Amino acid sequence: MLSINSTAIPAVREMIDRRDELGIAVAEQENGATCIDCGVNVPGSYRAGTLFVEVCLAGLATAAITMGRVGDIPVPFLHLAIEHPALACLGSQKAGWVLKAGDYSAMASGPARALALKPKETYNRIGYRDTSRTGILALEADTLPDEKVTEFIAEKCGIGPEDLYVLVAPTRSLVGSVQISGRVVTATLHKLEEKGYDVRLIRHAAGRSPVAPVKRSGIDAMGTTNDCNIYYGSVSLVAEGYDPVFATLPSRTSPDYGRPFGRVLKDAGYDFLKVDSLLAFSPAEVTVNDSTSGEVYHFGGLNRDVLLESFGVL
Repeated sequence: MLSINSTAIPAVREMIDRRDELGIAVAEQENGATCIDCGVNVPGSYRAGTLFVEVCLAGLATAAITMGRVGDIPVPFLHLAIEHPALACLGSQKAGWVLKAGDYSAMASGPARALALKPKETYNRIGYRDTSRTGILALEADTLPDEKVTEFIAEKCGIGPEDLYVLVAPTRSLVGSVQISGRVVTATLHKLEEKGYDVRLIRHAAGRSPVAPVKRSGIDAMGTTNDCNIYYGSVSLVAEGYDPVFATLPSRTSPDYGRPFGRVLKDAGYDFLKVDSLLAFSPAEVTVNDSTSGEVYHFGGLNRDVLLESFGVL
């Protein structure tokens, strides 16, 4: 069985070896843990962003950026090709660990989740366990973790701090923008998981999403980055059999569809309980190839107007 912490290591090592040209910083803490700053105190880069995405997907995907257009506006797009999608997306990239250690909090994703079994239900559903002695975790946070936090993470993962690698990127950073666009396929599989679908029937997956412009505040960045997937994210799945649930995947099936995500949150008083919980886990469109019949199904569509409004194009 694949060890997703092992398959992610090559991308981590590339980040460490190319730190200066990638615009990132690497620090070894006194307890031996390695912390890779991808946007807290450094500028980051597009390639740092694609490597961050590949690490989050356990090295089971390729990520690349090309230029495209949203309407008449040139915009960078992230392209993904993912193998073992249930494992790469839900077993690794899913932000399934709400990390709280003392005063420090962050959304945690990456292959080390499989060591800590965060959440255990996901690993039971996909039938996976990892026994790696190395752990790699990615944090969406505005500050870097200190030694107490990395010791807490290592303990939960059952490894020594010296075998832990932690990547950190704020939402309001270039790497943060890239990595959230890189969640377009994982968001789709998470929605399937929440609806009770056996995600192991998704054999292959690919995706494309625009990369959001960097915003100054975390709230603005959260809205705009999610809008890239909600209003212009495209997902292609190869599934073993057809299921009517596929028709429910696009964002336009949500009652909150049609307004920038940041405005939806503001109108709800920033109370997530008042927002459709699956809106942020919905791509704009999905194509499903049923490998058992050869049929191809398409649901949803792109919405350039809402996305450009979210970007704040002048």
